[in-house]
Amino acid sequence: MHLVDSTLLFAQGTFLSVLLICFLAVFGLCLLIFLGMFASVAALWFRAFMSGAMVGPLQMVVMKLKKVNPQVIVDSRIMSVQAGLKNISTNAMESHYLAGGNVPIVVRSLVAAHRAKIDLDWNTAAAIDLAGRNVMEAVQTSVKTKVIDCPDSSRHGRSTLDGVARDGIQLKARARVTVRTNLGQLIGGATEETIIARVGEGIVSAIGSCQTHKEVLANPMLIAKTVLDKGLDSQTAYEIVSIDIADIDVGDNVGARLQADQAEADVRIARAKAEERRAQAVAREQEMKALTQEHQAEVVLAEAEIPKSMAEAYRNGSLRATGR
Repeated sequence: MHLVDSTLLFAQGTFLSVLLICFLAVFGLCLLIFLGMFASVAALWFRAFMSGAMVGPLQMVVMKLKKVNPQVIVDSRIMSVQAGLKNISTNAMESHYLAGGNVPIVVRSLVAAHRAKIDLDWNTAAAIDLAGRNVMEAVQTSVKTKVIDCPDSSRHGRSTLDGVARDGIQLKARARVTVRTNLGQLIGGATEETIIARVGEGIVSAIGSCQTHKEVLANPMLIAKTVLDKGLDSQTAYEIVSIDIADIDVGDNVGARLQADQAEADVRIARAKAEERRAQAVAREQEMKALTQEHQAEVVLAEAEIPKSMAEAYRNGSLRATGR
């Protein structure tokens, strides 16, 4: 009995030893693989450690397994930490990278917004980047205004906005619109095309509401003020800072041309009516001639009946000669 117990104890000890050896072998193999993968990012980890942007070795290895470029994440992490943005997690950067976003651009835009004291968080910047917008350019435009030509000849092929005052004089204007990016409406907001279209419509409408073209020439800023007061930047990705009339010229006398065209049209109508009346008169004249000839024929026929009537009366004794 004692021998059996010893055998069982030996067998259990052997099994545990084998199990421990297998565990140590697997652990050693995993450790060897980990060290092999970490060796390629060891210098990167040391740089992050020295910069205060701590990224764990295991996290870097996991990045490589997820096919995330550790170089991009670590550089972006160091940039954000050095700029004082310590609340951006490495996991958020990895998620944005896997979603196809440009992590360095987003981080640089956040750093620029932080230095310029613009309210911009990671989620908003990442959403702008994934929407296909240049978030760095948007932040720069928020700090430094952007000037848009209205109209933009490179896009529409026209160099002026043509409006007609109430006195019929055409005015050709060019405007320059100063805008800054509205980060809150950058996602889903209208672009430059809408700003150009709205400002152009406003300028043409403002010119058309003036009594004479001289009012516009005397005070071009009247147009700009009228357009600016309409709130044309509503639901757009930009905030209009100012609208300046760069140039304004006098064009054609559209009113006189329209009146001349109308007069010519009236003359044509009058000629047509006169021609119609002349044709009616000619037709009436022909009718009267035909009626006269018809009556003349009737008179001839009546005269031809006179001798017959006289002869008939003579035979009947109704016609007698009387002497005096």
